[in-house]
Amino acid sequence: MFYRPAIDDHGLDHDPFKACVVPRAIGWISTLSKDGKANLAPYSQFTNVTFDPPYVMFSSNQTQEGLRKDTVVNAEQTGHFVWNLVTYPLREAMNITAQQFPPGVDEFEEAGLEKEKARLSDVPMVKESPVRFECSYHTTLRLPGNPPMGSVDIIIGKVEAVHIADDALTDGLLDIQKTEPIARCGYYTYARVTQTFEMKIPGNSAATLNGLEGNPRKVAKFEAEKNNA
Repeated sequence: MFYRPAIDDHGLDHDPFKACVVPRAIGWISTLSKDGKANLAPYSQFTNVTFDPPYVMFSSNQTQEGLRKDTVVNAEQTGHFVWNLVTYPLREAMNITAQQFPPGVDEFEEAGLEKEKARLSDVPMVKESPVRFECSYHTTLRLPGNPPMGSVDIIIGKVEAVHIADDALTDGLLDIQKTEPIARCGYYTYARVTQTFEMKIPGNSAATLNGLEGNPRKVAKFEAEKNNA
């Protein structure tokens, strides 16, 4: 099949676009408003941008009333937000926080989640989540969109601190078998990550492999050795 989005009718019962780009990490973002109210919401269009230094991004549609989401407003006004890893045991709590509550409603309380204060800001983190990123707000990119969602806010933040539960590690590696992350697929479908496999690109130099691994320490060591050779 072939169709042009927003121009042609694809003829399917449901739009296939999001189902094509899968699986997607979930941006479970916690923020604090200027007047100290906690907010927690999941965003299915989330990813890391780079690793040295690390940046992440998430995109947020406006509400059906044409308002910007509380997460976006809070991040811009306070300069901080936290990403919390969504795991299989936390799936129902995450789904509760996906509801569009009125401003000022504490989604932590609605979902029965315990707060843990971040180290570098007052933003609350999901205590039950095994991995959390404390982020400083960097910039907002606005993309035009069609009604009813309208413009899309893409928030980019710099990762200033990383929290990893000790029991989520095995032999110095973050163990997916222990964290059981979930990912967003198309429609109302999610994926549970329980199996992984490893492949290294053949023919690449050690420097390239270090970059693909996302290991700044190895990259810096390689560059220092090269410069001293």
